[in-house]
Amino acid sequence: MLDAHRDFLKGFEKKVGKIFSFFPLSPNQYTISTIFFALAAFYFLYKNKIIFAIIFFIIAAFLDLVDGSVARYKNQATKKGAYLDTIVDRFVEAILIFGLLFLPLPEVLFPVYVWIFLILFGSLMTTYAKSAAKEKDLIDSELKGGLLARGERLILIIIAILLGIYNYYWTVYLLVLIAILTNFTVLQRIFSAINKSKN
Repeated sequence: MLDAHRDFLKGFEKKVGKIFSFFPLSPNQYTISTIFFALAAFYFLYKNKIIFAIIFFIIAAFLDLVDGSVARYKNQATKKGAYLDTIVDRFVEAILIFGLLFLPLPEVLFPVYVWIFLILFGSLMTTYAKSAAKEKDLIDSELKGGLLARGERLILIIIAILLGIYNYYWTVYLLVLIAILTNFTVLQRIFSAINKSKN
């Protein structure tokens, strides 16, 4: 949903682009730096230090906003940069989801790794449903939308991790919901691509 309604962020993105363009880093360097913060967050998940993990993932998520904002502000937006940003986004999300395996999460209906796998599978398929529709020339414009796109998914996963401070059962309940809604989003995008098909 958030990726289909980005207009309200444009003013904020301009300010971010202006501020961070003063630093001697290119948009692509900002993009690559998100991986290091994500790895730091993974380390703290592994050590079960939730607050530190959340802080570093929030920094990584913010830098994901910074790279594009700086590129647009400095008129340096390129297809290569957009491609690199998309690939790094997948790495960062996968690192976050993989880190969940190292938390002492209880079993709810199934072992927690089943829900984590479904979240990872759904996140990959959400992206693939979009790229495949464009690759197979079903649609002219980029396929967006759905109940739980990347932005909403990451926010909910971070909230789920944060809930672990109080009770890991709350974390798993939210992960179950994310797993279900993420895969429902895949179906939404598949049907949307078929309905919008030119053929």
